[in-house]
Amino acid sequence: MIEHFNVTESGYQELDLKPKELQRSKCVLGFIPVIYYSIVLCVGVPVNILTAVALSRLASRTKRSMYYYLLAVTASDILSQLFIIFVGFLLETAVFHRDVPELLLHTVSAAEFAANHASIWSTVPLTVDRYVALCHPLLHRQISYPARARRIIGAVLALSLASGVPFFWWSDMWRDSHPPTVLDSVLIWSHVTIIYFLPCSIFLVLNSLIIHTLRARQQRPSCQEEHSPKLAPPQRLGKSTAMLLAITSVFSILWAPRTVVVIYHLYVSSVHQDWRVHLAYDLSNMLAMLNTAVNFFLYCFVSKPFRGAVRDVVMLRGGPLYLCHNMAQQLAPANVSSSSLYSGSNKRSQRDLTAMTP
Repeated sequence: MIEHFNVTESGYQELDLKPKELQRSKCVLGFIPVIYYSIVLCVGVPVNILTAVALSRLASRTKRSMYYYLLAVTASDILSQLFIIFVGFLLETAVFHRDVPELLLHTVSAAEFAANHASIWSTVPLTVDRYVALCHPLLHRQISYPARARRIIGAVLALSLASGVPFFWWSDMWRDSHPPTVLDSVLIWSHVTIIYFLPCSIFLVLNSLIIHTLRARQQRPSCQEEHSPKLAPPQRLGKSTAMLLAITSVFSILWAPRTVVVIYHLYVSSVHQDWRVHLAYDLSNMLAMLNTAVNFFLYCFVSKPFRGAVRDVVMLRGGPLYLCHNMAQQLAPANVSSSSLYSGSNKRSQRDLTAMTP
């Protein structure tokens, strides 16, 4: 990302560099990635914390599984920003220039991949939940509840942590001069499969089924309009479904360049030797990390309840008293209805008694 060995041709002999170091690609961007990642970190972490608080309030109020999955995505994005951007890019690369113990480098690398896998794979249960809710609503009422959602999230996080362990041996593409080995090939293909190809395939299939189902429901009333003009209006794209489509589409777009560059590095030209591949790798990493900071703006654009929850958090409204007030308002109609039934039964019994008396 940041290269500190870019010197003039006349200075190579003075520095007594080895031939492998002479072939090392230059960093064209200079300090632009440091500024960019600092902005993403300073904006993304507070925004994601605000998102987590707002989603936790919505989850506690509505008890919908969707908000628990979105909360897991947000928490994973915060971990990705801390491990990848703050520790990996800013501290290890920009501050210490990778001059840290190898064990620490590899440990942080495994943590980065684990957080990244959790951030992406937390969206998969959300997609499955939206598919079942729209295509199989009766089944969704039986299997979708907060306790099950929390168990699924725990399983996803555990599997993500386990999947990050093999990437302890991930090679440093910026500095390793040797060609990719068999282990590098296995890790790169495992990485692009876990991080992009497999989740994007799931998103594509389920989102296509969701859109097909919604279109079929919109066309069905129009075909039967002449026979029954008082049918319910056709079902439109809901806010939760629009939010899901926005999240998965943005992820697919922002992570596609990095996937292509990593495969190109494996088979065509190395990041270490070609400055153009080096530049493409830096830019693709910057785009991929932008995905950890844009979900807040997508939620605000799509969801009115989320905007209301964010407004309550910013204005310091809500909290336990607000929740108790809402519960009291929800219980009040039930009490009124039960009291009215009780009074109605009393009046009915009194009328029966008066009718039975001579």
